[in-house]
Amino acid sequence: MTPQGAHALSTSEVDGRTGGDVDARGRTVLADKVIEKIASQVASDESAAGGSSGGFLGIGTHADLSARPKASVELSGNIATLSVEIGMPYPVPLRQASEALRQRIRTRVTELTGVEVRQVDIKVSWLASTGGEAGGRRRLL
Repeated sequence: MTPQGAHALSTSEVDGRTGGDVDARGRTVLADKVIEKIASQVASDESAAGGSSGGFLGIGTHADLSARPKASVELSGNIATLSVEIGMPYPVPLRQASEALRQRIRTRVTELTGVEVRQVDIKVSWLASTGGEAGGRRRLL
């Protein structure tokens, strides 16, 4: 029996072996938080996506492209649904960047954990200007 919020993998799921009693060989248990952190780190490493940093209890947080995005997971057996909240640099083609990030998260989380990721919801909560003009303002003539 696995604790609530955890996913158990048998050793045959991990290394492809068959035969014998699976429970006699042991189990690897992954907590939901592990899958969330892996998804968050993949989003941070594999794209220009960022998260929020600073503050206390959500007060005083600010956009930070170097911070890890926030991720949450819902597990149903060996199937996961992920939600990732990110910030992106501006200008960026949001649809293409989101789809590329979605595919990368799905692939890497499945490779690293053995959990099948069926859906990745991406919420772009802020855009950070990376252009040369301060504050994103234009000068009027």
